[in-house]
Amino acid sequence: MMTVRAAAAQIIAKLLQGQGSLSSLLPTMTPQVPEADRALLQELCFGTCRYYPQLSAYVDCLVDKPLRAKESDIQALLLLGLYQLLHTRIPDHAALGETVEVTRYLKKPWATNLVNGVLRKFQRDKAKLDDLLSRNLAFQTNHPGWMEGMLRKNWPEGFAELILANNSHPPFCLRINTRKISRVDYLALLQDLDIEAEATHFSPYGIRLARASDPRRLPLFDEGVVSVQDEAAQLSAELLQLAPNLRVLDACCAPGGKTGHLLECEPSLEVTALDSDERRLGRVRENLARLKISADIRCGDGTQTKDWWDGVQYDRILLDAPCSAIGIIRRHPDIKLLRTPEEVSKLAELQAQLLRSLWPLLKPGGVLLYATCSIMPRENTQVIETFVERHADAECLAIEADWGIKQPYGRQLLPQVDGHDGFYYAQLRKYSD
Repeated sequence: MMTVRAAAAQIIAKLLQGQGSLSSLLPTMTPQVPEADRALLQELCFGTCRYYPQLSAYVDCLVDKPLRAKESDIQALLLLGLYQLLHTRIPDHAALGETVEVTRYLKKPWATNLVNGVLRKFQRDKAKLDDLLSRNLAFQTNHPGWMEGMLRKNWPEGFAELILANNSHPPFCLRINTRKISRVDYLALLQDLDIEAEATHFSPYGIRLARASDPRRLPLFDEGVVSVQDEAAQLSAELLQLAPNLRVLDACCAPGGKTGHLLECEPSLEVTALDSDERRLGRVRENLARLKISADIRCGDGTQTKDWWDGVQYDRILLDAPCSAIGIIRRHPDIKLLRTPEEVSKLAELQAQLLRSLWPLLKPGGVLLYATCSIMPRENTQVIETFVERHADAECLAIEADWGIKQPYGRQLLPQVDGHDGFYYAQLRKYSD
C-alpha cells in the first residue's frame, strides 16, 4: 500500500503536467491507499486544488528558483504541505514530517532538505509573505489571473460574492421524484433520521442537506425515489416545456441526471440519450436502472448526426453542451489548474458547431434548450446571439423566472454560497413553416 501523502503528491503532479483530472485520477489511486486514509486522500487532493492559486503563489516566493517541469512531484509536495499547514487540523509537526518523508518514497533524497526548508520558512515568514502578496489579485481571489480578470470584467457587480461562492465547499442537493413521494413527506423522513435539510428555493423538486451524506444511506435512494443533483441542473426539465408522448433528444447526456429527471416528470416521453463517451454511458445506464426507467441510449457525436440519427425529428432537444465548467468550479477545483483561456474559445466553437448540427433534428415549432455549467458569456449568451443571427428560423424565447440574471439571450445563474451552482439556459424555438 502507498501512504496517503505519496498518493496525493502523484495525483497533484499529474494534474500539474496536464495528465488527467481529479475525476479520472482519484479512482485509480484510491485503492492503493489504506481504507482508513481514503477520505484524507480526497480532502488533500480537492483542498490543494481549491487553494492552488494561493498555494502556488506562496511556493513561488519561497523557492530560490523555479522547479523544473520534471520535478512536478516535488512541486506537488510543497503545495500539499502548505495546504495541510493552512487548512487542516493536522498538527503542524505531523503535516511537515509526513510530507517530507514522501521525498524518500519518491527516491529523491536531494529534495528532503528543500521540502523541509520551504515548509519551515513558510511557518516563520507567513506574515511577511501575506504582505508581499497583498496586491496579487490571483492570490487575493484564489483564482488564476486570467480567470479572475474575465470574471471581474463580466460580473463586476457580483464579483466579490462570485469569488466567495467559487472558493466555498459545494452544497449537497437532492432531487425528489415527486410522482413517488412529495417533497414535504421526504423532508419528514429526513427529520425522523435527524438529517438536517431544507427545500430549495427555485426547484420544486430539490432538497438541500446541511451536510454531505453517502446517498446510498438516504431513505429510498436504492428504490430510485431520490437522486443527487444540484438545484440549477433541476431547472432544465420545466424549461423544456414537456408534454405527454413527445420525442426528446438528450444530447451530451452523461452521466444521465437530466435524462432521469425528464422521464420522472413525463414517463411517456420517447427519449434518445446520446453521448460520445461509451465509458460515461455506463453511468447513464446505471442511473436509469436505479430509477427503474429506460431510454434509447446511443453512443454518438452530436456534430456527426448522420452516424446515429434515424431521420425522425424531435419535438424537444436538450443540449447540455460541453463547457469550461467554471460555474461548478467548487465541485471540480482542479479546473483552477487545468483550464486555460484558449480552451474557453475552443469550447465556444464546439458549442456553436453542436447547435448547428442538432438544429435540423428539431421539428418546426419545437424547442431546443441550450444549457451549460459555465458562467462565461463567451460560451453562453454570445453563442446563442451568433446562432440566432445566422438562423432565420430560430427564435430565442424570454425566460421569465425568479432566478438568475436576465441576459441579452437566455438567463444566467451565478453560483451561490450554500445555494445553486453556476448555470446558463437559453430556450430556442424553431419557427413553423
